[in-house]
Amino acid sequence: MKLLILAGGFGTRLKSVVGTVPKALAPVNEKPFLYLQLEHWVEQGITSFVFLLHHQADLIIEFVNSIRQGILQNCEIEYVVEPNPLDTGGAVANAIVELNLSGDFLLTNADTWIGSGVSDLSRGESPSIATVEVSNASRYGRLEFDDFSYIAAFVEKSERSKVGWINAGLSKLSVGFFLPWNGKAFSLESVTFPMLVDEGKVRAIKLETDFIDIGVPEDYLRFCLWVEGGRLGEL
Repeated sequence: MKLLILAGGFGTRLKSVVGTVPKALAPVNEKPFLYLQLEHWVEQGITSFVFLLHHQADLIIEFVNSIRQGILQNCEIEYVVEPNPLDTGGAVANAIVELNLSGDFLLTNADTWIGSGVSDLSRGESPSIATVEVSNASRYGRLEFDDFSYIAAFVEKSERSKVGWINAGLSKLSVGFFLPWNGKAFSLESVTFPMLVDEGKVRAIKLETDFIDIGVPEDYLRFCLWVEGGRLGEL
């Protein structure tokens, strides 16, 4: 199954600590974050990758091509570069059209580390979203479930610190959810997922695993320390 990787963002919040490096290539213990991600995904059985790119796409393509004879030697690699920012949903729809994709696929964020979950999503039905419980869901917005583990609602982000289940940035989707497409930018989080939730279609795959989004400096630095410490202890 193909893994589509959202890696076209500008990484504005992380520039104070990584400079002009694309967020996906932020250095972690002398290796780009994306190297650790790809190594981890390959270990979980993924062999087909599609990179959805825009900002500094050339740097990400150059890096991935540089390791194709290494950890990616048995993998299929494809790139789709957006001519202009299309947001998360538009990026996926554009890739589906450009590559004439069909069936189901996995989708993830280039800047989100999840300890496990690929096999759980691959075996599950579409649409499904990987979820993790965090001690402070205020940055992400919480998910609420019904008695059958379908997502009942997305609760907006709040300044109040509260334990909750969140979207872990890994999902299984079908191309039909994105067709037809009018060519405009749109958000998965504010358009596609709420629409599917309203229809009672989205199953939550609850994971008990390591999770971190390196999109803000404090979490990026925390991930660096975790890797430098041998990936031991709670992330």
